Amino acid sequence: MPEPPHPAEAAYDPADEYRPEPEPEPTAPSWMDGSVRIGIHTSIAGSYIGALEAARKLGCNTLQIFTASPRMWTRAATGRIAGVDAQRFRERRAELGLGPLVVHDNYLINLAATQPMLKVRSVQTFHDELVRAVALGADFLVAHPGARGQATIEQAVEGVARGIRQAARGTHLGELRILIENTAGMGTSIGWRFEEIAAMLERLDDLPVGVCLDTAHLFAAGYDIRSSEGLETTIARIDRTIGLHRVYVVHLNDSKTPLGSRVDRHEHIGKGKIGLEAFRRILRHPRLATAGEQGLPGRAFILETPIDRPGDDRRNVQTVWALAGLADMAPRAEKSLSMLHKAVRKKRSPRRPPKADKRNLKRKIKRVRAGKKPEAQKQTRNRR
Repeated sequence: MPEPPHPAEAAYDPADEYRPEPEPEPTAPSWMDGSVRIGIHTSIAGSYIGALEAARKLGCNTLQIFTASPRMWTRAATGRIAGVDAQRFRERRAELGLGPLVVHDNYLINLAATQPMLKVRSVQTFHDELVRAVALGADFLVAHPGARGQATIEQAVEGVARGIRQAARGTHLGELRILIENTAGMGTSIGWRFEEIAAMLERLDDLPVGVCLDTAHLFAAGYDIRSSEGLETTIARIDRTIGLHRVYVVHLNDSKTPLGSRVDRHEHIGKGKIGLEAFRRILRHPRLATAGEQGLPGRAFILETPIDRPGDDRRNVQTVWALAGLADMAPRAEKSLSMLHKAVRKKRSPRRPPKADKRNLKRKIKRVRAGKKPEAQKQTRNRR
């Protein structure tokens, strides 16, 4: 039986070699399109998604939140966010187009602390802050450097850097960036001089870090940003020490206290010692912009102004949009919304006397009008 014919051996073609498709290049988030990003710190009371809805209704396109109570130590077991809740939060944020998302850390954290117990607790709590921020898909986590106590500035700077490094150990930060916020310099707080912040960044050059600048803190620390000349001098000094390209978030707050007071007291935009014109210059300065050759896409301007009356939060946001020259382009705000909760409003309203007190008062008025003496108060005997 004749053998079947053998096909001719195919020549080797390098094009036939398997080559995996390259990973697609990551695309920039929609909020990095060069548009101005203006937001406010919103409350997570009720739910995390509620903070997103509040930001939208207040006319913001970015926001800042706490991820837990900022004035309580939170246990790691109870401070974690359920996966399903974090997923819903990320999805809703994408639907609303809010960004960047800024998280502020716990006020009790003191990474510069020298007391062993406080230091350990601060590092652990900051680690939990990182975990929650990553779970929510946050872009920035703002951290106060803390107070040095009896330590030297050099020791405190080293302590802050070591604390951040310890907290971030073993944590996949992803797109999250840690931002060190400048302080007003109250007491022994560090970070009110740009040189101190620059020294911290230098010790953390292998981590995704940056800076959050607070205008009220700048002013209280002695940087005169009220005038055009003072703003230019301050910006030049920031660029020379920290680098403007590292300033990702600006906290917009007016100051209740004068220049160089070293006292941190926030005020409504234009109602404090800094003034409206200064904020107009800040928001329109080409080196602080979110577009152009000198701008930084995605830089966020976040309000931390007080809410003394219902609607103060919305009015401050609208003022900032107007000062930026973008009132017509601002997201539409709902006039009925304010983060001043009903419980707070009730607490701040004059206390109403109980119904029993009202009845007694009416009875006394009737007796006085009838020319009778007021009834003597009955004395109750102590029960044994």
